[in-house]
Amino acid sequence: MTTATARAYPNIALVKYWGKQDEDLILPVAGSLSLTLDAFPTTTTVALDAATGTDTGTDTGIDTFSLNGAVATADATGRVTRFLDRVRELAGSETRATVTSTNEAPTGAGLASSASGFAALATAAAAAYGLDLDRRDLSRLARRGSGSASRSLVDGLAVWHAGDDAHSYAEAVAGPDMRMVIVTVDTAQKAVSSRAAMRRTALTSPFFPAWISSTEESLAAMLEACAADDFTRVGRITESHALRMHAVIQSCDPPIRYLAPTSVAVFDAVAALREQGLEAYSTADAGPNVAVIVRPEQAEDLRDALAGFGSVRLVGAGDGARLIDAGATAAAEARPGAGA
Repeated sequence: MTTATARAYPNIALVKYWGKQDEDLILPVAGSLSLTLDAFPTTTTVALDAATGTDTGTDTGIDTFSLNGAVATADATGRVTRFLDRVRELAGSETRATVTSTNEAPTGAGLASSASGFAALATAAAAAYGLDLDRRDLSRLARRGSGSASRSLVDGLAVWHAGDDAHSYAEAVAGPDMRMVIVTVDTAQKAVSSRAAMRRTALTSPFFPAWISSTEESLAAMLEACAADDFTRVGRITESHALRMHAVIQSCDPPIRYLAPTSVAVFDAVAALREQGLEAYSTADAGPNVAVIVRPEQAEDLRDALAGFGSVRLVGAGDGARLIDAGATAAAEARPGAGA
């Protein structure tokens, strides 16, 4: 049995991804920028089932998927199978797989578990099926499972480009050194998935066109701030853009509110700390948990100041997805050099 294991870390967007121009290819309406973390990894093993596949010319097996030691839901397994179908298409294989994944972040709670999950799956599956993909094409492949997963292929700061299938990928960006304090307000799975909420926002919010144009402007400004190593400007754009995203989400019909009262209290506390000289800026993905960027020398003070709001963890910039055990190769199953 051919196996490969990969590990990937979540990323937190500083300029947000919210909305698709193509649902099937998962192409964003605008680019985004994120920080890959050094905490909350997903570790995924893909094992190919030699009993099925091209030897007989038939496909008699099924993919199986377990998450954190339990058999995954039918919906989650379906997403994994659809993603593996894409990998099999590239590899010229019909072989089914057993996927085993461990996720150290709460799943579906707005801490980018789908980003680390599909980044790890893309990296492990490409290796197991014998695909020879560079990091750009792995980013494009991961995007087909979850848009934000494209950024978790990249170390540290990453910009994900909008565009067509060939040009929508993430790549590294240089920028100021920073740390992030994650305030976990609620670990429960959110009632409305990001996919469903994006779709509802695009279809029903009267402010969605302005969201697209303002995101393009925010990304351009963020890239300038990163190039100038300007932490203050990076922070201001980060906080403003997060609040804009949550505002446009709340404007859809029926409205969706991801931020909890405690989430808002964290934003307020961080703003008060800035007035006192501790420079930090808040953001939140589609969920109640808050991430706060801060200068490295003030990171521990920020962590201590926010400890009363929930579970807090101080994190830094992390590595993009990596193979940690390549196992045996699957050259006989693959079409060498296939691109995503």
